[in-house]
Parts: sequence; C-alpha cells; structure tokens
Amino acid sequence: MKDFKLLMLVCVGALVIYLVAQYNKPKPVNWISTLYYKDKIPFGTAILHQQLNQIFPGAAVTHTNSTLNKVFQDSSLSGNYMVVAKTIETDKYDYERLVKYIKVGNNVFMSAFVWQGFLADTLKLQMGSEYKQANAGLNFTNPRLKRPGYYTFKHDVSNQYFSSFDTAHAVVLSQNTLGHSNYLQFKFGKGNLYLCAGPHLFTNYSLLNPQGAEYAAKALSYLPVTKNIYWDQFQNKDIPQDTSPLRVIFGNESLSWAYYIALLTTLFFVLYQMKRRQRIIPVIEPLQNTTLEFVSVVGGVYYEQRNNFDITLKKITYLLEHIRSKYNLKTGLLNKDFVDGLTQKTGIDHELATELVYMLNYLHNHTQISDQELIKLNQLIEEFYAKSR
Repeated sequence: MKDFKLLMLVCVGALVIYLVAQYNKPKPVNWISTLYYKDKIPFGTAILHQQLNQIFPGAAVTHTNSTLNKVFQDSSLSGNYMVVAKTIETDKYDYERLVKYIKVGNNVFMSAFVWQGFLADTLKLQMGSEYKQANAGLNFTNPRLKRPGYYTFKHDVSNQYFSSFDTAHAVVLSQNTLGHSNYLQFKFGKGNLYLCAGPHLFTNYSLLNPQGAEYAAKALSYLPVTKNIYWDQFQNKDIPQDTSPLRVIFGNESLSWAYYIALLTTLFFVLYQMKRRQRIIPVIEPLQNTTLEFVSVVGGVYYEQRNNFDITLKKITYLLEHIRSKYNLKTGLLNKDFVDGLTQKTGIDHELATELVYMLNYLHNHTQISDQELIKLNQLIEEFYAKSR
C-alpha cells in the first residue's frame, strides 16, 4: 500500500512538472507573412501603422476598403496613399483614377511581392528574387541618403527586386548589392508614385532592427508631410469578414429594428404567459387508421383463396377502363393497331406496349393462372402507369 501511494505521488509530481513546463514553454514564432496592420507577428505591419503619426506628424490616418477606382472617385481626398500588400492588382479604371489623383499633387506609396493588372502592364513591372546571394544588402542611390555600407537583412527580407520596369520614366531610388533596383519613383504631374519590391522591409521584423528602421524611415521620407494618410486595406484583403448568421439582418437598418422588436415582443409574451395558470390539456387518443386494417383483411382473403384468375380479370378490367376513359382508345380488339395507338397516345415504348398487350391476350384466354404470370402482369401494368403520360 505504501509503495502504491509513493508511486501515485511520483506520477502526480511528474504530471505537475510537465504541465508547468508546457505552460511556461515559449510559443513558437509565427513566420507567416500577413502584412496585416493589426498583426504583431514578425511579418505583420502593426509597428509601421502605429508609427505613421510620428513619421507624418499631425496627419490623420484613414482606412480604405474599396478598389482604387471607387476610393479616388471622391475628389476631396488629398494626402499620401499607402498600400502594403502581398499582391497588387489593378484594372484600367483603377490606374486612370490613380494617375488622376497623383497628378493634382498627391503621392502614392505601394509595396508588394506580386504586381498584376493594368498598372503592372503600363509600367512594365516584372519581379525577380536573388538566388545567387542570400540576404542581399540594400542602399539608396541618393548621396544624401546613402550610407557607407549596405543595409543588411535576414530571412530573405531584401531579396525581391524589379527585374523589369519602364526605364524611360522611372527613377531608381534604391538598389541591392547586385545592382538590381528595388525602389522606384514615377512622376505624374505634380505628384509621385513610389513602388517598392519588398513589403517585408516595412514589417515588424524589419522595423525592430536598427538598420531596418533606418531604411524604412528613409524610404518613406520621400513622401511629404501631409494632413491625411490613407491606408489601403483592400489590396491585402484586410477587410473584416462578418461570419455571423445574422449579418444580413444587422447589415440592414430596417431588418435590425424588426429583429429587435420581435425579440422584445417575444420576451413580453413569455413574461405574460408565466403569470397564467395553464389548464391541464386532456390526452386525446388519435383515431385509428381503419383503412390499413381493411386493406390487410382484403389482402388476407385474396391470399387465402388464391384466386389468381379473379385478380387477373379485375386488373385487366381496370386497366382497359383506364385506357378507354383517359386515352379514348377502343379496347374491343387488342391487335397491332391497338398497340400502335397505345404507343402514340401514352408515350410508352413500343416494346412495352407489345409485351403488355400480348400478356393481356394470353391471360384473358386462360382460367388457370400461376403466381409468376400474375406477378408478371402486375409488373407490366405498374410499368405502364409509371411511364405513360
């Protein structure tokens, strides 16, 4: 008994130690690239979003969750527009609205891994990634921003670059150690479009590194200080999705009021019914289904008598009466002409009509009918009822 208690104490102690170790075990780092402005994981953009007011003092940050075409239809918008996403895809109307917004003196900053659509086609954008040199360093081309050594990063943060772009109109702002451009500027009217090939350069992981924070600050220094900063949620699919079953009701004001009124009246009804004394409801036995008993009795009588000829005669009589009354066919002579007429008017197969008529003629001339013949006749009649129109 003592040995058993000692064993139990050891097991319980080991279990407690294991649970404490599991509870205090550091959580594994989530390296998934979301670029979501609320994510505090390494490749989220929570720090950048929080520091926008320091990068652009006094600016109001506004979120947008529509296409560029819909956003820029509001001509009152003015300020810096920022897009940090895994993929940026635009159509012709998005591009035209974007250029119109920039030409009046606004600036747009975009950073993505993949560029698709009209913007990419117009500016001849194609992406590449360094394989010859891992963690390629970066540096600015502007002598005032250029540092003596390259900005270095880990986890392939700086390996993306533009393998192709419109060199006639683009100004290269930053390059990697292999001479590939990763940060471009396009002039449109009074404003500028800035494109960066590495969105991970603006994530939490990079900004917590002194070199990464310095590079991001210099990259965004090309954007002027304005009163408004617009943060695009649409391109990165950061639009909150309401998965509630009642989202349709709550999304419509009229339906919402109807829903609340229904709940309120239901509550009043329940409270009112709680005060009433409900009389006992007597138990009423359901009526018996005498039809089933009648069918059972009749079926038993026929089964005991085994009068197949009588059953066959009734089935044939009922079938011919059905054909005369519904299809207006004469049933006095069941020959080839009758088969053709039956096929045309009922829509059944000619083979089925022929077999059925043959069976009717055959059984009509016999008084001794076996169970198999009666079953065969019943199958043909049921198939006729099922397939006739």
